[in-house]
Order: sequence, then C-alpha cells, then structure tokens
Amino acid sequence: MERKVFMPPGHSLVEKLIIYAARRINARCLNFAPSSSLSVPRSADNGPMMLYMHVPFCEELCPYCSFNRVKLEEGLARAYFRALRKEILMYRDLGYKFGAVYVGGGTPTVLMDELCSSLRLIKETYDIEEISVETNPNHLTKENLRILKDLGINRLSVGVQTFDDGLLKSLNRFHKYGSGAEIAERLRMTQGIFHTLNVDMISNFPGQTIGMLEKDVSTIVELGVDQVTYYPLMASSTTQETMKKEFGRAEGGRDRDYYLTVVKSLAPHYKATTAWCFSKDESMIDEYAVHYDEYAGLGSGAIGHLGGSAYANTFDIEEYIGKVNKGMMPVAAKKDYPLKDRVRYDFLMKLFGLSLNVTALKAKHGADAYRCLWPEILFFRLVKGLKKKGDILALTERGQYYWFIMMREFFVSVNNFRDYCRDKIYAEGAQKK
Repeated sequence: MERKVFMPPGHSLVEKLIIYAARRINARCLNFAPSSSLSVPRSADNGPMMLYMHVPFCEELCPYCSFNRVKLEEGLARAYFRALRKEILMYRDLGYKFGAVYVGGGTPTVLMDELCSSLRLIKETYDIEEISVETNPNHLTKENLRILKDLGINRLSVGVQTFDDGLLKSLNRFHKYGSGAEIAERLRMTQGIFHTLNVDMISNFPGQTIGMLEKDVSTIVELGVDQVTYYPLMASSTTQETMKKEFGRAEGGRDRDYYLTVVKSLAPHYKATTAWCFSKDESMIDEYAVHYDEYAGLGSGAIGHLGGSAYANTFDIEEYIGKVNKGMMPVAAKKDYPLKDRVRYDFLMKLFGLSLNVTALKAKHGADAYRCLWPEILFFRLVKGLKKKGDILALTERGQYYWFIMMREFFVSVNNFRDYCRDKIYAEGAQKK
C-alpha cells in the first residue's frame, strides 16, 4: 500500500512540510493487516458511542467519489439491508451502547422502506438521541421528507457539491438532480423541517473557477441553510486518474485561495465548527469523529474505531452478506495502534473541531500530550497555527487552514485504502475465475 509521496506545486514551505509529513504518517497508520478471522471486542462499557452505518448503493455513480459504492441492484440491496439489521444486533450482543447514528453512503435513502426498518431497529435496540442521514437532491420529495421527519431524523445532509449548471453537467449530475436553481428550490422546501439541514459542497473541481465558487457560496447564504460543509476535493489516486481522463485534472496550489474564498464569504453568516464545517446556532456536528472518541462501523466497507484499534469490514458486498448470515463479524482488516498513535489521532481529530483539552486527553490515555507529541505541538506553535490558554490548545485562523490541509490528506489516504481494498476484491475474483 505504500504510495509515492507527490508534492503539489504552488504550496508554501509550511504547507509542503505538512503535506509531506501527513502523507508519510497516513501511509503507515492506514496499512491495515488483512485477516479472515478478525472480530470486534466486547464493549468496555465506556459510555454511549457513535454507530456509523454504510449503505453502498447509488442509482448512478459519481466520477469523483471514492467511497465504497455500487450501482443499485434492488435484490442485492434488500439482502444487504437484511444482513445489516443482523449486524446491528451483533453489537448489542457484545454489550455496545450507542447514543447516536450516522448513516452514510452511497445513497442511504435509495430504498426508503429498508432504511426505515433498519433505523427503527436501532432505535428499539439502543438509546439513540441523534440520527444523521445523508441523501441526494432528487430524494428531497415531500413524501420522503415526511417519512424521515416522522422517523426522528435530527440532521439531514444533502450532497449538492455545486449549483453551477456547467459543473453539474461535467460531473454527470445535471440529468440526475436537475439544475442548480432546481436543487436550490428543493433545499428551500426542506429548510426548517429538521433540527439541522446540512449541505455538502466541494471546492477545486476540475474547471471550477473562483467566480463559480463565489456564486455557490452566495447561493448557500441566500438559502440560509443551517449548516454547510465545504469539502476540498478528496479523490483517491485511482479516482483522480479517472477524473483526469473524463474532464481534466484539478489544478494544484489553489487550496488557499479557494479556502479563503469560502471562509470570508461565510464568516458574516456562519461560525466555523470544524476546519471545513460552518454552522448557524447549535447545528449538529458534521464530523462525528470530533465528538465521539469511538465509533463502530457497520456495513460493507465501513471503518470503525474501537478500543484503540481501527478495523474495516469487507468491501465485497456478497461476502459481507454471507458472513453476517453465518453469524460472523464481517471484519476483513484491522490495525492496533500504539499509545503514541492513539494520542496523535485524538490530537488530529479534536483540533479538527478547533480545540483540544490536554487534561482530558491525559485522563483518557494516561499520557501527556506535550511529551508524546512535542515535535508536532512545537511546530504548529512556531508557525502560529496553535494558541494555548490554560488546558486548552486551540487553532488560530491560520491553524484552521493547516488542519483543513491535514484532514484533506487524511481522507485522501482513507480513500486510497478503500481503493486498495476494492483492487484486492477484483484481483481475488479474477483468480477464482
């Protein structure tokens, strides 16, 4: 899985150092060990956790997406949801307690009746207070919204990416979801139904200009949605090559300009809640890893983080269904992290949420952050990315941009790991033939 470290042009020396270090650390930390007999440990009863549930089916596949997803086959999808509900109960039998659910994809709302059955089971089994579900603009119908509201969804996250008609066409989204104006009208209809309506947007698409970005942000501001998450393009290496063939490579070295355009345009109307999420009032957080130290990953290709270890379920959907139906945990790979890496992970994730309590970190791990991570802390203090007040380390405005870069590199590495897992499936399938 070791990949050559490519340094994009146009970055400052500090940015280059951050990118270089992040890619080397991510390559090491995401080198999971494969196994056919791994399982999930019994719960240590550390309080409510987050349950992440993955639905890998889409009506059509977007060319920039690196998540585990396949085109919808209804029969396979229904068999998958049945297995997913069995996996939900496996965690109950292991003593886990979940206080929140995040359903991602794929497109979780692709079969509404199956999604509802799965969420009802979760609510019956666990003491759930928060439910966040992802969806696409074409699923924002009055009937779907009524069903989701009645089901107790707190946060609905809509994958919009851009309102620009030209970009929507080049990304093969226009014919699926309509024009930018039509998408905006659907969002306007949805606003106010849920506690938090989040809109997922992406910057630095191939062919996207600052002017297009400014118009997208102004549309968000005009709509007044509760929350907007402005991701950088985080395609895996394989997906980047696919995108390059279809509509060109995204230009390097534009990160700062695009980031500043978003931040400055949103600042009068929204407050930053993570390095790339902006909210009004008390909107629910976008990145669950910030508020939940541990989370279980359910479904094919889901990644979980429990007990100082990260694990990945099999990316082969039929294998996933077969294992669960036999009463086996569908874990395919796992990584046990030493203390320093566990502290480093919390350092990254908590500061992604803008601040870190070093006393709480020490209480959790029994280790002093300043001793474990003095090079990282010293570096970010010297480049004016961190400020200290009592027990709190907090990001400066400059630091928010540095964490924007680091989290982009982290998720690109995760997406490269997903590619590796998919390639392994295809290779094994070819050998069997």
